[in-house]
Amino acid sequence: MLGPSAFGRNKTFTNWIFPSWSTPILECVSNIGLLFFLFLVGLELDLNTIHKSGKKAIGIAFAGISLPFLFSIGVTFVLRKIIKGIDSVGYGEFFLFIGVSLSITAFPVLARILAELRLLTTQIGEMAMAAAAFNDVAAWILLALAVALARGGVHHNPLISLWVFLSGIGFVVFMFLIIRPIMILVAKKSSNGNNNIVEETYICLTLVGVMLFGFMTDFIGIHAIFGGFIFGLIIPKNGDFSEKLILRIEDFVSGLLLPLYFASSGIKTNISQIHSVRAWGLVVLVVSTACVGKVLGTFIVGIMLCSMPMREALALGFLMNTKGLVELIVLNIGKEKKVLDDETFAILVIMALFTTFITTPIVMAIHKPSSTQDPQLEKPQKKIKKQNNLRILACLRGPRDARALINLIESLRSDKNNNNYASVTKLYVMRLVEFTDQLSSISMVQRARKNGFPFIGRVLFRDEATDQVGAAFEAYSTLGKVMVRPTMAISSLSDLHEDIIHVAEKKRIELIILPFDKYWQMEGNEEVEIHAGHGWRMANERVMSQARCSVAVVVDRGLQLVNNGMRICIVYFGGADCSKALEIGSRMVEHPAIRVTLVRFIHHGSTNFDEVERTLDDSAIAEFKMKWGKQIVYSEKEANNLVNEVLEIGKSGEFELMIIGNNKSKFPQGIMAKLFDGQQLNNSELGPLANLLASSDKGIKSSVLVIQQQKQEAKFGNSKVASSFIDKDIV
Repeated sequence: MLGPSAFGRNKTFTNWIFPSWSTPILECVSNIGLLFFLFLVGLELDLNTIHKSGKKAIGIAFAGISLPFLFSIGVTFVLRKIIKGIDSVGYGEFFLFIGVSLSITAFPVLARILAELRLLTTQIGEMAMAAAAFNDVAAWILLALAVALARGGVHHNPLISLWVFLSGIGFVVFMFLIIRPIMILVAKKSSNGNNNIVEETYICLTLVGVMLFGFMTDFIGIHAIFGGFIFGLIIPKNGDFSEKLILRIEDFVSGLLLPLYFASSGIKTNISQIHSVRAWGLVVLVVSTACVGKVLGTFIVGIMLCSMPMREALALGFLMNTKGLVELIVLNIGKEKKVLDDETFAILVIMALFTTFITTPIVMAIHKPSSTQDPQLEKPQKKIKKQNNLRILACLRGPRDARALINLIESLRSDKNNNNYASVTKLYVMRLVEFTDQLSSISMVQRARKNGFPFIGRVLFRDEATDQVGAAFEAYSTLGKVMVRPTMAISSLSDLHEDIIHVAEKKRIELIILPFDKYWQMEGNEEVEIHAGHGWRMANERVMSQARCSVAVVVDRGLQLVNNGMRICIVYFGGADCSKALEIGSRMVEHPAIRVTLVRFIHHGSTNFDEVERTLDDSAIAEFKMKWGKQIVYSEKEANNLVNEVLEIGKSGEFELMIIGNNKSKFPQGIMAKLFDGQQLNNSELGPLANLLASSDKGIKSSVLVIQQQKQEAKFGNSKVASSFIDKDIV
């Protein structure tokens, strides 16, 4: 808008907003931002991932590069014939710039599109990311060759181009043989050391190195960004040194410096150059060539080499056709080297924007998102007599949640020596990864995949020694003899619930376990409350409101190992959710190291609890007592002082875990009014009583498990639940 395409046509406006003295300053600052952005792109790319991506990903990347380059021969010929002045540029460098522009895949932009479509953790997402990484490296090598040829000048001195190209190869060899071992040593010292001063020194020296190596490649004759990109590429990705670098500079670069670069690029773009039918015909030619070449090459290889379904191969082709930020950088370099004139530059910018804009809607139309329901999910669930299989989906944000989840899962394991009610637990562990607009999300995704949480359908964990969560659950799977299947959800917090619900339905999960959005830890003699964030709370609330199976929320206050002995209190005051809590407690009674206490609060004279519900509650309690009477402690209390009684149980420290139903809709309004005096609940998704037990100012010592029964069961009151812990199974 500020450039010659719109407001920039007014010379007075241009001279006022961008006086002549400001242009060199803007160019300098924006190029520094570009240098550090390419350094970040290099940090995001893991050479080991490219090396291990396999023949399929490399084949897709090769086809996605070679076919557009082949088509570029004709496009180059047409552009040089029609657009005046281009024939003064050497055919070789012009062809390379056009070929790179048509064949490049913007790796950072692709990652965000995959996250938006919730395809990152699918086979097509993994294939696209691996192929795009290889494509990116190949494109930058070809671009370096194009820049080297452009250094030959108008008269094209081949010796200058050869010198620049050989110097570039020497620079890459120097970086990998000399600088990379040094950076490996620096990364190890920075990751293992506790000295913050030393760590800051390493980070500062690394950032100075970005400028230094950028200067070296600029001095050689290749653009400065190649120095920053290669330097980022050789920095080791294992350990946390690369992540620390990204966290230090990404906000400054992406929030301030990079927008200046693209503002500078927009000022140079003159869309008004495309004003004739001939010019728009060239736009159609370039756009169609870019799309057909990239999509067709990927589609053919996807079907022939990878045996992919046609729709999936076509979707992958459009994903690989993503352009964006990296494309604009290539075009600006071409314009800076005077290989591209204003009209060609504008045509290619339109091509980059158009191909990126069409990717998301086309892929959504071709490939069904992960949240789409599987028709098999609608099939009735089979029943197997004398078994009580339990499929659990345990969600966690990080290592802090792993301990409580493992202890809770262990408590749900029944005594296998009990022949009458043998229970088998099948556990799906879902690592929840928030995908944001930050560049580090891409490296976080790659590292999470590599360190123990592959996709559903894969059994083995990878590199478990470097990931506490993966190692913990693999050890539990081996020692506890529980079937553990790892999976991962990578999405924005606003969409995370869809991934959780989809996996729960696809795998016919009976119980989803979610971590509470707060946890407590001791700092000195004080207990400190730590919030995961409001977005995580809203994600939990969406799962609880939309899930078709039962949901449990763990409020962890240091849940101890079950084998050391665990005391559990089930708080029962009626309703479907409390009956589900009773069912879960029934499984825990079977564990030899657990002692269960059932406290029932009886409502007298309450109109909210009719006789039918009271009868169902009595039936469920009677059956529970008949089954476990000698193994549990049972007591009844009046509900008149329900709130204080429940709080006293939580404060006493007598129980490590309290199990309580959500029962938002069944809770007596009189008690609600007495509890909160018209105030709004802080954690309304937990229900009134659990909200109190999850508060920080009540002195609660027990961890809490809040249960919400699946909605399909709740329709029938408690009749199904009353007998469900005797004969219930999902296969």
